[in-house]
Amino acid sequence: MITVTGATGHFGRLAIDELLIRGVPADQIVAAVRTPEKATDLALRGIQIRQADYDHPATLATAFTGMERLLFISSSEFGRQAEQHANVVRAAKDAGATELIYTSYLNADSSGIAMAEPHTRTEELIRASGIPYSILRNGSYIENYTANIGMWLQYGTIIGSAGDGKISGATRADLATAAAVVAVGAPVANRVYELGGTPFTMSDLAAETTAQTGTTVTYTDMPPDEYSKTLSSAGLPQFLTDAIADNSAGAARGGWYTDSKELQKLLGRPATSAREALAQALAQQQG
Repeated sequence: MITVTGATGHFGRLAIDELLIRGVPADQIVAAVRTPEKATDLALRGIQIRQADYDHPATLATAFTGMERLLFISSSEFGRQAEQHANVVRAAKDAGATELIYTSYLNADSSGIAMAEPHTRTEELIRASGIPYSILRNGSYIENYTANIGMWLQYGTIIGSAGDGKISGATRADLATAAAVVAVGAPVANRVYELGGTPFTMSDLAAETTAQTGTTVTYTDMPPDEYSKTLSSAGLPQFLTDAIADNSAGAARGGWYTDSKELQKLLGRPATSAREALAQALAQQQG
C-alpha cells in the first residue's frame, strides 16, 4: 500500500499517474487529501480516498491506517510547513509506516535560503523518527519561471536577484516521475537525493525566450530589497515578496545548483530542459 499525501495538488496527481503507469494497482494507492470532494476523479480510477489535513492530526491518524510506504509531498503553506510536517511525521510513525519518501528542497541544509529552512527541520524529524526514508531534494520547478512568460513578453524583461547563478531546475513532471520511481523501487535506505536538471541562468531564460518568440526579452538583476519592493508594488504581501527575493538571491549564491545526475538516473533519460519546458509553455499559451 502506497499512501500519497497532497494527492490533489499538481505534483500529487502527476505522481499518482506515474505509480499507475508503473503497475501499482489503483486499490493499492491511498490518496490522502485535505478535501476529498476534489478527488472524485481519482476515486473513479479506483484509488482509495482518505481525508488527511496536515493541520489536524486526527485525520492523519485515520488516513494512515494500514499504511506501508508514504510518499509525503511537502506543504506549500509558507510559514506553517514545519508544524504541519511535524504532524505528518508523528502520524506516520504512530501508524507504523515502513518507509517514508519526502519531497524536500535542493541543497536544503546548505543553501541558506529561508524557504529551505522548514525542509531542513523536517528532514531532521524524519531521521529522528527511525522510519527508513528517502529524501528527494527537488530542484526549482521550471514552471515557476515559465508561468510568467506573458509578463516577460509584455514588459520585455525578466526581473530577479539571481545574478549569474546557475539554477538546476527541473519540471514538476520529471520530479514527480522520480518520486514514483523511488516509491515503487527497492526498499529505501536512508538516502538523500539531490535532484536537478540541466542548469540555466536567468539570462539564459531571457535569451531562449527571445529566440523562441522573436520578441526581445532581457534579464534585469537587482538587489533583493529592491526586487521585493517591486513585487510588493504588484500587491503581494511583504512576507511573501521577501521570501521570493531571498529565494532568487539564493541562486546567486549557488543554492539552486547541483552537479548531481541522480534525477537523470531515476528517469532513465535526460531531464526535460528549460528550452523544452519553455517551448511547451508557449504552445500551451498559444493553444
